[in-house]
Amino acid sequence: MHQVNLKEAATQLAALIDAAASGEKVVITRSDGASFQIVPLNTPKPYPKFGSGKGLVSMSDDFDAPLEAFEDYAP
Repeated sequence: MHQVNLKEAATQLAALIDAAASGEKVVITRSDGASFQIVPLNTPKPYPKFGSGKGLVSMSDDFDAPLEAFEDYAP
């Protein structure tokens, strides 16, 4: 957690914003004791990567075999 006073925050604003964007808690305190937290408004949605589900799905060897219940409909 980063906790800095207002004067330090003015000089380190870019670094504090980067810290808040990476998930760290950033608190800025004023001389009168009031505190404020920097929070990212919207985070990017995770995008699935190609191949990330490899090995999670398996098919049986007889997947293409005709089903007995549909023999009446087969040519």
